Amino acid sequence: MVTRTVALSGFPEWLPEQRLVEQRVLDTLREVFELHGFSSVETRALEPLTELVRQGETSKEVYVVRRLNAEPSGDDTGLGLHFDLTVPLARYVVEHAGKLDFPFRRYQVQRAWRGERPQDGRFREFTQADIDIVGKDTLGFHHEVELTLVAGEAFRRLPLPPVRMLVNNRRIAEGFYLGAGIDAELVPEVLRSVDKLDKIGPDEVRTALSADGLTAAQADACLRLAEISAADSSFVPQVRALGVEHELLDQGLEELARVVDAAAEHAPGLVVADLKIARGLDYYTGTVYETQLVGHEDLGSICSGGRYDALATDGATTYPGVGISFGVTRLLSRLFSRELVVASRRVPTCVVVALPDDASRPRCDRIAAALRARGIPTEVAPDAAKYGKQIRYAERRGVPFVWFPGADGEADQVKDIRTGDQLDAGAGTWVPPDTDRHPTISSSKERTQ
Repeated sequence: MVTRTVALSGFPEWLPEQRLVEQRVLDTLREVFELHGFSSVETRALEPLTELVRQGETSKEVYVVRRLNAEPSGDDTGLGLHFDLTVPLARYVVEHAGKLDFPFRRYQVQRAWRGERPQDGRFREFTQADIDIVGKDTLGFHHEVELTLVAGEAFRRLPLPPVRMLVNNRRIAEGFYLGAGIDAELVPEVLRSVDKLDKIGPDEVRTALSADGLTAAQADACLRLAEISAADSSFVPQVRALGVEHELLDQGLEELARVVDAAAEHAPGLVVADLKIARGLDYYTGTVYETQLVGHEDLGSICSGGRYDALATDGATTYPGVGISFGVTRLLSRLFSRELVVASRRVPTCVVVALPDDASRPRCDRIAAALRARGIPTEVAPDAAKYGKQIRYAERRGVPFVWFPGADGEADQVKDIRTGDQLDAGAGTWVPPDTDRHPTISSSKERTQ
């Protein structure tokens, strides 16, 4: 028996009303993903450490798994909990390639674990919702445009503050750096340094670039490129004006312009080309995405990802892909802490069937069963207290209706406890308003209108 508990930092546990919001967010994401033809998969929680530390700077973040009572010689399993859903996807694709149809369109909603220091918006255990399109040897660029629009549709359906998706193309930065005379071996380090611009500022980035081996002129050129931002394709002439030429730069500018133009047509106001966005992980090769809540930029990205051309391979075949990950737990933590969204009630229950006395429980159970059979969430009051107390029980939990069984052959009645309206009703025919059948989720802006 637990007599005393210790809170674990970085492992969030939502209250029931918050869990209702989380479920509605996840249901909305699943609906949008499936509308666009993505199939759901789930992968195991554990992956070989050799795979988890292969890409990017993640070795210090991985939770290693061992058996508590293992023999001394066998306590090292060589396994760790996955810290994202992209590395497991790469392994999944290689293992099951013979049974998959390509391009493989997958979505995955699952927990991940990361052993970093907990802070606002960062957790050790968290839920992600990912979508990826994976090809076999080749994958058309148009999928990079497509994922932008899928994400935009998801955000339009969620009760969120305004969202801004920042997009870039790794080919722009890489081509620019090469055209500026930066050694190819230094490009990954330069990308990682520039990616920290919002966190540490231009002076610290300039110092980091100098430490990477760049000249002062090269560092200044990198920072000028990173300063360019536009909500349309006007970023292209701005980059051209810097006077750097490279064929990879040309390709990146053309691709990013296509993403921005498509978003302007189908999701106006969503996308901004921001050339300082680089994404630190090495496997990104094309379009990269980061998404912010407007007015909450300090939270960081709530939805990010990009194109990767060589993350998954079996040695003979390469599986390029493009993906976006929604940071569900990070997003919800801000929505809850700032009371930006709320559920219309604390429980799924739409109707509480009042209990006249203990002997009436079988009858009340039959009423509840009849309502549930027609899709109306219903529970019977926990005890036969005075009706006023039973009404307050429903009211405290936000339940909109209380059902009163008729006495001595009289008709049953249902009461809307918000308005006080009460009318005769039959459990086989009465229907609540659509907005009351299930809890609704609304933003704080909607509540004040």
